[in-house]
This record gives sequence, structure tokens and C-alpha cells, in this order.
Amino acid sequence: MQADSSQLKFFSFRHRPAAQCAKGAVTLLATLMAASALANAFSPDARAQQADPSRTPVIVQPGAPGQPSKTLPSSTHGTVPPRSQADVEFMQGMIMHHAQAVEMTALIASHTENKDVRSLGDRISSSQKDEIKFMKRWLATRGESTSMPMAEKMDMSSQSNDQAMTMMPGMLTPEQMQALRKATAAEFDHLFLTGMIQHHEGALTMVKELFDTAGAGQDADLFNFATDADNTQRAEIRIMQSMLDKKSSGEK
Repeated sequence: MQADSSQLKFFSFRHRPAAQCAKGAVTLLATLMAASALANAFSPDARAQQADPSRTPVIVQPGAPGQPSKTLPSSTHGTVPPRSQADVEFMQGMIMHHAQAVEMTALIASHTENKDVRSLGDRISSSQKDEIKFMKRWLATRGESTSMPMAEKMDMSSQSNDQAMTMMPGMLTPEQMQALRKATAAEFDHLFLTGMIQHHEGALTMVKELFDTAGAGQDADLFNFATDADNTQRAEIRIMQSMLDKKSSGEK
């Protein structure tokens, strides 16, 4: 006696492995959801919402911790945060300050074979070049010159400009730079490390003076940059001081 075909189908489904049944159910559910979403997308209501110019994206400004968010008008545009004149002068001065550090590191390749000094110089050069780019963008975005006013009036290769640069904390004097250019090997290593420590300490002074100025350092991007620069240069000072101590103990 042959079984009814509907009974055979039911029997076959009941005896499928559980994993296959689950997989089939998931596939069916996913297909139904996709079909529903597609239908909704092309529904009259959806098309009307897309065509209605009054239905613009909602702009929400998150509130401070514990405070509600605010819904802003669709015409809202981003604005550059306010800055003080001290912010501008800090960035302009730090660009020139960083430029001398990059000039110092550029001498390393031809003046010493010390691997530690070379590695340190590469790190300082890379980070300060990136920071110079950031500071120039920050100033340009705010319609400010990327050079200090007094530097714009001077020949960058002139002695008077070198003297103007030394007005900023930590900058090497023309005599110190000349001595560094003439030195090689161990003498260069010593002058470079002591000179860069002096240079970094000057940058720390500049950051401190910025934050000590009323109303300055409030811009979020500038605050983060100055704080990161302070932390990085403090760490590099410790590294360079350790290198000097190691060199000194090795000579005894």
C-alpha cells in the first residue's frame, strides 16, 4: 500500500536535521524582511517624504553631560571656534620654533653615525613637520598669516632674522647653530642633544605662557595640540638626558 504524497512530504520535513530546518527558517525570515523593506522604500508614503522639501534632515546638538540635546534649524552651519590673539601668536611662533628643530635634525645624516641619535632625529623631524602642517592649516582656516609679523619683514637668511628667532624661548643662537654645523661624530652628538633639550624646554615655556594667558588656549584643536606637544617633548627630553648620562658614564 502506497503512502499518500502529502504524508510523504510531511514525513520528510519532520525528519530533516535540526540545523537544516533552522537555516531554512532564517533564510525565509531574511527574505521576507528584505521584501518588506523594498516595498516600504517604494511605497507612496516613502516617495512623498523624499519629494517633500519640508522633510529635511534633523540636526541635533548633543547636550552637556546630564543636559538634553537641542534640535537646530536645518540652515545651521559650522563655525570656527573663537580664538585669542595669544593663540595666533603662539601658533606663528611655534611654526618658526619647530622649523629650527627640523633644521637641526637635517644635519644628523651627514654629521654622525650614532644610531640612537639618528633614530631620535628621525622621530623629532617627522613629528614636528606634521605639527607644522597642522599649525599652518589652523592659521589659514582662521584667515591668519602663517608667519610672525616681524619675520615677514625680514630676509629669512639674514643675521637679523636669526637674532629675531632667538627671542623665543629655547631657540639656539646663530653661534650655537654654527658650532653644530661644524661638529662631527661625538662632538656633534653632544651639541645636538644639549641643544635639542634646550630647544624642547623653550617649547614647554611657550605652552605654559599660552595657558597662563587669560582667554587663550580655549580652542579645542589648539588645546589638544599644545597639550600633546608638551607631553611629547617632555618625554623626548627624558630620552635625550638619558642618552647624555649614558654617554658621560661610558667615557669615564
